[in-house]
Amino acid sequence: MFYLAFIVMAFGQGLGSWLPLMTTLNNWFVRRLAMAMGWANVGSRLGALLLVPAIAWAIDPGHDRLGWELTALVLGITSLALAVPLSRLIRNRPQDYDQYPDGVLPAPAPISGAAPRATPGQNERGDDSGDLTAGQAIRTPAFWLISFGHGFTSMIILAIFAHLGLLMQDKGFDVQATAWIITAYTAVSMVFQLVGGYLGDRIPKRIALFVFTSIQAAGVVVLTISSTLAMFYLFAILFGMGFGGRNPLTTAIRGEYFGRTSFGKILGLSTVPMNALLLVASPFAGYMRDVQGTYSTAFLVLAALNFLGGVLFLMAKKPTPSPVSVTTVTS
Repeated sequence: MFYLAFIVMAFGQGLGSWLPLMTTLNNWFVRRLAMAMGWANVGSRLGALLLVPAIAWAIDPGHDRLGWELTALVLGITSLALAVPLSRLIRNRPQDYDQYPDGVLPAPAPISGAAPRATPGQNERGDDSGDLTAGQAIRTPAFWLISFGHGFTSMIILAIFAHLGLLMQDKGFDVQATAWIITAYTAVSMVFQLVGGYLGDRIPKRIALFVFTSIQAAGVVVLTISSTLAMFYLFAILFGMGFGGRNPLTTAIRGEYFGRTSFGKILGLSTVPMNALLLVASPFAGYMRDVQGTYSTAFLVLAALNFLGGVLFLMAKKPTPSPVSVTTVTS
């Protein structure tokens, strides 16, 4: 029943959270895409910031409180109650409402019947010319470099989500201390979601991704040598900076490189190699802990893979669209 519950939750999360929401944001933004995704992710981090310590308080086995069953039931009922009204507020494409990405109208056409020109700074459009289909995208090196870069840099995140509490327990810290460390890196990541979004709209996203993923890897190295609460908080700061900064950019770079037309398909396909890597991360960390009695080797290996992912992002250059036929309008 435990595994069945997780399968159902994962199915719902896959269909109804990150992928469709990022696709919708990519439809609505061009010039400020990275910042828009940064703000969107701030909302999810705010939920974790408030809920993680509250849940840790509610399920603390050392006190007679709600317990995990009642806590999970309350969260499930709340999610069901909010799902329908919140989903009805979402608008898929600006064109469905006679609007354009970033709310910017194309400049008036200079000649009657000619195609409209995009306003300066709109980057491309207006129109969807230059967008890649899913088939074209998977034939580019950038698609695979981004997919595996995202996978390698996310492996450590999944391992930390699953094992941080156990790692801190090994070093003598209780559940509430773990909750405060999670709260700390969540708070830092909220701020750096916006920093990453701001930088991603102003410098090449692949360079920003390399910088933030390197900071994230450094945080994991600090985690492996931490033995005091101060060291764990240093990990939280570094990890929050790297994780928060890279988070909006991993999706925004796909929108910039591949466009809007087939973004949902491309994003979904690119998560296949990423999820294959994620499947390995937590079991690997747990196996190494059981065999060696410590998480150190596992987390150092994952930190090295994290850095490799940053290098892959750095190597991912924007594909050059194939030439397309142009129809000339004559009077």
